[in-house]
Amino acid sequence: MKVVSAQQMSYLESQAYRDGASESDFMEEAGSGIALVVHDYVEKYPEHRSIIIMCGKGNNAGDGYVAGIHLLNLEYEVLAYQLVPISECSRLCRASYQRFLQSGGRVLQIQSADELTFPDEGVIIDAIFGSGLQGAINEPYQSIIAKINASNLPIISADIPSGLDATTGFAANNAVIATETAFLGLPKTGFFIRDGWDCLGVPRYVDFGLPQLYIEEAEADLIMLTGSELRPLLPRIRRSRHKYQAGSVVGIAGSPTMAGAAILSTSAAMHGGAGIVFLLHPQGMESELSAAAPELIKIPFDYPELDSLVTLCNKASSVFIGPGIGRHPDMERFLELLLPQITAPTVIDADALNLIAGKNFPLPPQCILTPHHGEMSRLLGDKSDAEISLDYLNRCATFAADKKVTLVLKGGPTFIIHSGMPIHVNPRGDPGMATAGSGDVLTGLIAALLAQGATPENAAKLGVYIHGIAGEYAADELTSYCICASDIIYRFTEGFRFEEM
Repeated sequence: MKVVSAQQMSYLESQAYRDGASESDFMEEAGSGIALVVHDYVEKYPEHRSIIIMCGKGNNAGDGYVAGIHLLNLEYEVLAYQLVPISECSRLCRASYQRFLQSGGRVLQIQSADELTFPDEGVIIDAIFGSGLQGAINEPYQSIIAKINASNLPIISADIPSGLDATTGFAANNAVIATETAFLGLPKTGFFIRDGWDCLGVPRYVDFGLPQLYIEEAEADLIMLTGSELRPLLPRIRRSRHKYQAGSVVGIAGSPTMAGAAILSTSAAMHGGAGIVFLLHPQGMESELSAAAPELIKIPFDYPELDSLVTLCNKASSVFIGPGIGRHPDMERFLELLLPQITAPTVIDADALNLIAGKNFPLPPQCILTPHHGEMSRLLGDKSDAEISLDYLNRCATFAADKKVTLVLKGGPTFIIHSGMPIHVNPRGDPGMATAGSGDVLTGLIAALLAQGATPENAAKLGVYIHGIAGEYAADELTSYCICASDIIYRFTEGFRFEEM
C-alpha cells in the first residue's frame, strides 16, 4: 500500500473533486469507516461503549461528527466536545454538526482543558486536527491533548493523531498518543518517521471512496506491507517434497556465554519451515548448547577449518551468520576470509554486522543485512545517531545499492530496502518485541524463507511481517511487558496466516 505525504494526499483529493467527486460523499464514507473502526475496537473491549469525540474546526472534525452519527445508530452513548465556536468551522463540519445534533448527539462547547471531563470507561475519537497540520500547536490545544493522553482511555485518531505532522513525522510540542489510527485512503509518511510511530498506535485502513485511478497515479514515499500483497509471495509447498527440498539452513552463531542467540536463531529457522538446520559453533560450547532442539544438527569448528566450512555453507539453501558470535579479532579475520567465498543466499546479523562495518571485502551475492539503527549508522560510518527520516532512509538505500545487498533496518517500525525496489515499511509488531533475542529470531526466520526459495527482497518482507504478527499475538496473550524472544517463535503459526490488522 502506497505511503504518501499530506501534500500528495491533498493533491489526489483535489484531482478527484476536479473530476466530479463529492466532498460530502467522501466525508460520509470517512465517518462511516471511522465508526466501524471504533465499533470493532469495542467488540473486543465491550466495556467501552461510551464515546467521546474531540472536534476541532476543519473537515477532520466533520468526519468525527459523521462517525458519531453512525455510532448513535448503533446505540452508543456519544458526546462531542467542540473546541472552536461552530461558526468558525468549515462548511462541511458545520453541516455534520447539525446532523449529529438532529440524531440525538450531545455537544459541549469548551474553551480550556479545565472544562474537560472523561468517564472511567469509553473511547475517545480524536478529530481535532487533520493531516494538513504543520508546525507547533498553541493553547488550549496543548493542554487539551495532554489531558486526552492522561485519560487512560483508548484513543482512536481520525486519519492522523492530532499534533503530528503527517509529512515530516514531527510532533513539535505535543501530539495525541493514539491507540489506533483510522487512516483515510492511504497511510501518511509521517506515521513511520521521527515521532510518528510513537503517536500512531495500530494503523487501521478506512476506504473513503477515493477512486483507484488516483491511487495508482500517486507518488509514494514508501510502500506499507500488507498481508494481501505478501501472501502470494510465500514459498509454495509441494506435497511430495523431502527435507532438502524444504531447504537446508546453515547458521554460524554462538560463542561461549552466548549460546542463547544460537539456539533462538536456529529454532526460528526450524519453525520457519526449513527442512533441516545445521549450527556451526566454536568448539568448547557443546554443554551450553545442550538445551537446543533435538532436531538441530550441531557441528563444532575451529577457526582454521575454513575449507570444510565453505563447502558446507555452499551446499546449503541459505546461510545466516552473526547471532552471538562475539567481536573477537579472530572472528573478524574469520569472516573476512569466509564471506567472500560463500555463494548461498546469506543473512548477516548482530555481531557480524559490527565486524564487517567499514570493511571493503566482497559479501555473498544474495545477501541480506539486518541492522538496527545503531548498527546501520556504523555501517554508514555515521558517528551521530541520526534520526529516522526520509533523508536517512535514502542514505541507507544508496548503501544497499552500492553494496548490492538487501537491508532490513530493524526497529519501530522496520524498513526493507532493496536496490530497484521502493523502500517498504512494516506496520506490524508490538513494543514488547524490543527484547534480547528478538533480532536473532528474525534472522533465523528470514534464512528459513530464503532456504525455501524466496528471493532476498521477498524473504525480508515476509520475514518482518510474519515476525511482527507473531509478536502481536504474544503481546495479546502475555502483555507487552512480558514477551521474551522465544514467545515470538511459538506464535509463528499466527504470523504465517497473514491475518490483516
